[in-house]
Amino acid sequence: MSSHHSTPPADTVDFSVDLTSQEILRRAQVMAALGPDWDPLEVLRGEEQAYDLLYSGLDAEQQRLYDDLVAAGVLPVRGGGHAAA
Repeated sequence: MSSHHSTPPADTVDFSVDLTSQEILRRAQVMAALGPDWDPLEVLRGEEQAYDLLYSGLDAEQQRLYDDLVAAGVLPVRGGGHAAA
């Protein structure tokens, strides 16, 4: 078994970039783009309603698959473990 050394060659230079200021600017721009009327709780409620609609009206095979995915931990439990009727 050969030995590998982690020492860099003598002609290399350590290089690092601090992106903190760019990240702060990016976040500020995202918040500005969302605007003052953005309501994160309303967005979450809308997403929950969309998921309820997505998993509603499943036929027997779709319900079985949904239940299998919930049991496997792929999908979260919704409506007592069954998709909404």
